[in-house]
Amino acid sequence: MSAVSLMSSEGLQPGSPPYRRLLVALFFVGVATFAQLYSPQGLLPLIAEDQEVSADQAALMVSMATLGLALGVIPWSYIGDAYGRKKAMVWAVTLACVFSVLTVIMPTFALALTMRFVEGVMLGGVPALAVAYLSEEVSPRVAAVAAGTYISGTTAGGLSGRLLAAPVGEQLGWKPGMLTVTGLAVACVAVFVLTAPRARNFTPRRSNPRQAAGQLVGNMRSPGLRVIYLQGFLTMGGFVAMYNFMAFHLAEPPFGLPVGVISLIFLAYVAGTFSSPRAGALAARVGRKPVLIGGNVLMLSGVVLTLVPNVWVLIVGMVVMTSGFFASHAVASGWSGALAVAGRSQSASLYNVGYYGGSSLFGYVGGIFLAAAGWAGTVGMVIALTVLATVLVTAVLPRDSSG
Repeated sequence: MSAVSLMSSEGLQPGSPPYRRLLVALFFVGVATFAQLYSPQGLLPLIAEDQEVSADQAALMVSMATLGLALGVIPWSYIGDAYGRKKAMVWAVTLACVFSVLTVIMPTFALALTMRFVEGVMLGGVPALAVAYLSEEVSPRVAAVAAGTYISGTTAGGLSGRLLAAPVGEQLGWKPGMLTVTGLAVACVAVFVLTAPRARNFTPRRSNPRQAAGQLVGNMRSPGLRVIYLQGFLTMGGFVAMYNFMAFHLAEPPFGLPVGVISLIFLAYVAGTFSSPRAGALAARVGRKPVLIGGNVLMLSGVVLTLVPNVWVLIVGMVVMTSGFFASHAVASGWSGALAVAGRSQSASLYNVGYYGGSSLFGYVGGIFLAAAGWAGTVGMVIALTVLATVLVTAVLPRDSSG
């Protein structure tokens, strides 16, 4: 096959070595990013005990990183525009690994949280740039399929980070648990550096600050987009709160489960890999709005089920909640681009800001509700967030699937 057919103005074609290398590279950088981001989640009871802090304070190990990521997404998008997607992503995820190591060697909990925040800022470079890098390099007709490979890497990373850290942490302590995940991330970064093809369709762009601000403000003026951003903010906040504090719930009576066993609850996360593509296909047939509302209702049903004091019912509830959340997230994230009025990439960045900002805020506040009213308090908060998101979607967003 000629070089022209492999890499033409249409981009990389399926079956070509550079195309396969790009997919492998993006899968592994997704793992490297999200394994580190969520590695403390299954360790929170151990962190709380070791550092002598409350559940909500321990949850800041997750929230500070997601806050940093939320704040880092937009700056990294402009750095990538100016200096190249691949180069910026390598710097971002490599520096994140450095700050991950610094987190566990800090002498105080406050300093560890500071390192986690900076680590999150660095990790923001991957979600800010991965899809743009991919979209520029592959043929438009296979861009959605290629993006699915990156998304599967983020899912695999989030799951592997949680599942790997908890059993190691239970045996050796939370710090070795997190360092083990960092080791996995370093290996994945090496794969990305060695396999990611050189960008051939990238053109450097340095945005005028006034133009950049105009694109962001222009999208924020749209009522529909504001609701989409709030959808990510509210539902992701509730979703992360459920997983943050489920470990505390299962460690206490009537369950009394060890941390290593509790970490298996994160396998419910796999449900999202099945529901998100199916939600996208369904939205193409019947419209985005009903599928988005349906995902929220499904999420709400699962949240309510976790109030039943039976471990098997609780597992079913987490699977149902996760399926519903990822279905609505798949629709909302795509709709943020379709509804954009002043730049699709900027609109996607704003959705990410809301998405991870909600994770940071409510992933912490859920612990306050847990301390005040037990598991029912955390569940009540998540119910309120999901209901509010659904009411806003119902009242504001257009019915037309094209947005």
